[in-house]
Amino acid sequence: MNLEDSIGDILRKSRISTQSTEEVAAAAGSVSVSAYQEFERTGRAPAGLNWDKLGTLLTLNGLRLKAQHDGWRPAPQDVGGWREFRVITTASDDMTVNAYLVWDEVTLEAAVFDTGFDATPIFQLIDENRLNLKHLFLTHSHADHLAALEPIRARYPKLRLHSSIKGAPVDQRNRANDFIMLGSLRITNRETTGHADDGVTYVVGNWPEDASHVAIVGDALFAGSMGGAREHLELARTKVREQIFSLPEATLIAPGHGPLSTVGEEKAHNPWFS
Repeated sequence: MNLEDSIGDILRKSRISTQSTEEVAAAAGSVSVSAYQEFERTGRAPAGLNWDKLGTLLTLNGLRLKAQHDGWRPAPQDVGGWREFRVITTASDDMTVNAYLVWDEVTLEAAVFDTGFDATPIFQLIDENRLNLKHLFLTHSHADHLAALEPIRARYPKLRLHSSIKGAPVDQRNRANDFIMLGSLRITNRETTGHADDGVTYVVGNWPEDASHVAIVGDALFAGSMGGAREHLELARTKVREQIFSLPEATLIAPGHGPLSTVGEEKAHNPWFS
């Protein structure tokens, strides 16, 4: 799976958040305006680009940005180590989005994290494994992450919904220090606002055979990037540092878009952080 954001996407997001013009970015990178515009469009760096000064202007780590441009990708993750954990990727137009299905292998109690665009593959996995879907957790309320909400709720009317959506019924809202037991699995929540006002990360622990935690982060963090935050960029970064990077380095990062990663990989390589 390709990274969610190209180098051009990262530059554009950061330039908008820092209110930098293309002309100022080009000057920082020691290239012409047309060359910089082409760089944002294609993700291919022009000759002689000053990565360090461009990164400083855009509050990015220039060395990490260059490494990603030159081919860095997170190590592939074998999800078999978590046994009953599945990544479900669905598409609409030119966008793909990830949902996740988790279940306890003894009780067969299951939870879905976000819905993606199409509930069909979720239903297929539930039926194939004879699961009892008990919970639906939403990382945030952007349309691509809850597009299939109604079909899921229609099929499972007793499903318990969890989110940090401000207008949600009180019994559906996440609370600090809450935990949900899914058989022997333990699910907690951490506030990760910035990309979205209601952003939340869910941490699943107590896996069989001591597999690492799984952090289902929505768009708070991607492999090699993060969701756009515009005027809330520093809030978004702070939340990632405090709530996600504080987890053990082996923790699996399960983002709303793009490939899986780990806390250790992102702390070492993500150009939004240093």
